[in-house]
Amino acid sequence: MRRIVLALQFLTRLPLPAVRAGEADFAGAILWFPLAGAAVGGAAGLGWWLGLRSGDGWIAALAGLAAWTAVTGALHLDGLGDVADGAGAAHKSAGADRERISAVMADPHVGSFAVVAIVLQLTAKLVLLHALRPGQVWALLLVPVLARMAPLAWTLLLPPLHEGLGSLFRKAVQWRHVILWGGAALVLALAVAPPLLALFAAVPFWAWWLRSRIGGISGDGHGAGIEVTETALLAALVLIR
Repeated sequence: MRRIVLALQFLTRLPLPAVRAGEADFAGAILWFPLAGAAVGGAAGLGWWLGLRSGDGWIAALAGLAAWTAVTGALHLDGLGDVADGAGAAHKSAGADRERISAVMADPHVGSFAVVAIVLQLTAKLVLLHALRPGQVWALLLVPVLARMAPLAWTLLLPPLHEGLGSLFRKAVQWRHVILWGGAALVLALAVAPPLLALFAAVPFWAWWLRSRIGGISGDGHGAGIEVTETALLAALVLIR
């Protein structure tokens, strides 16, 4: 139970009681990220569904996006911005090493790459939420759940970029956890919305991109990957009929 609460505290802004926890508990919280995704999906889905009551699809999209962003505290958007700045630094300075990229990503200032990435991400989610059909509310609820299964795989597929969440989570995750959650993702996607099987393409793609452009995984890399995966799943729901 402690690790479930920690997972919710990591990934949401829900008011939860403080819990005593050691390093092993913090590391093990990643195993319960999908349950935190259920809370995020519930908030986003409820906002979108309530917005639909107005009869205007754009209001529904905006309400869903606002609830989605509020419940996470824009945590993953911050990671997306940091990764965009890090990738930009690597592109502008050929051969940039991990220390240079890590320093750029840790800089609290927001660069132009981050601004562009965050704006495009919010715009993409808004447009895709508008394009969803009313009957896809259950699929929408699943999008944040499936996206938060992905960090378990990235933790094992990628080397830590530096000491931090990326290296901490590696102490708790084993391939059996990835297989169990992957099996759950397969069953849920087939039962609710087969286009959500796009998860199995989005996860390795993000691992490949991070390795080639950033060099490894970090907390920012996990957050950015969750955002990218969510958008990929929304796009699959809209484009695959």
